[in-house]
Amino acid sequence: MSRAAPGAPPGWPAEVPPPDVPGWEQRATGWLFDLCPADLRAHEVLRRHPLALAYVADAQVSAALAAVLDSLSGARAALREALPPAAVSEVVVALQGERGRLDAAALAVPLVREALAGVRRAPRL
Repeated sequence: MSRAAPGAPPGWPAEVPPPDVPGWEQRATGWLFDLCPADLRAHEVLRRHPLALAYVADAQVSAALAAVLDSLSGARAALREALPPAAVSEVVVALQGERGRLDAAALAVPLVREALAGVRRAPRL
């Protein structure tokens, strides 16, 4: 994730306009769905109730982060017999990148959830 848009609180996802910008809630909903398994898009209730979607996305990000951390801790040992050393290193780098993305999402989802609930945080200058 890149830097938050001007007017957004620190940690706000760059893909979502700041709260109160016209259309921000629809963009937030799309971003939250992107953090979840694709099949969840079929559940209209999550589109109608973005707070529920934020709750589900938070759980999904937490689970994905736990899975990435687990994979990172055992990747070298589990893959060293099956892959060349350079490929194992590439897998570790990919997992580290995913960890960074998920760490940022884990911070951003609660901010979006709060904004959907009407809480507004002042952007840091």
